[in-house]
Amino acid sequence: MSWNARFAGEDYVYGKAPAAFVAAQAWRIAPGAKMLSIAEGEGRNSVFLAEQGVVMTALEQASNARAKALHLAQERGVTLAFIDADLRGYDWPEAEYDAVLACFIQFADPAFRAEIFDGLARALKPGGIVLIHGFAKRQPSYGSGGPGVVEQLYDLDLLRAAFPGWELLHQADYDGDLDEGEGHSGRAALVDFVARKPA
Repeated sequence: MSWNARFAGEDYVYGKAPAAFVAAQAWRIAPGAKMLSIAEGEGRNSVFLAEQGVVMTALEQASNARAKALHLAQERGVTLAFIDADLRGYDWPEAEYDAVLACFIQFADPAFRAEIFDGLARALKPGGIVLIHGFAKRQPSYGSGGPGVVEQLYDLDLLRAAFPGWELLHQADYDGDLDEGEGHSGRAALVDFVARKPA
């Protein structure tokens, strides 16, 4: 199934509330900061951050997801800028954002993931913050979401290696309970990673 087909219904597949990680880490992003959220989906994270005064750009290729994100933004009285682009081969901007978010983007194989992580680093201004959240490698045994392909999942060593020399602000590998629509529901193995790009 394509992502556009997945987002075709009226229900929000992952709910309208932000990921718990995003809600917990939002204090790190100052109002007025420019932030990019990739593979944003139906807008739950970008809309929440916009409500905190962050200037949000949401990159999402699926038109059905963008339509829902726009509707959610209008419902909440905030504005999002949208980029309609495929992450594979995307021409990343240079040092444009104060923060970048990659939340549950684990559709990417290792080579594609490396391309995305390099792009996130490129898009960040010096001193900017990358926020990454997703499933840990033991997640397939839980069945509460994610691709079920271990190579596409995270551990902290992998994330630290992807951003060498960056200041680690928060890192965690833990089990938690997800209640994020039908897409993410139940006990899950999760990884958080927040790091600052060298100035």
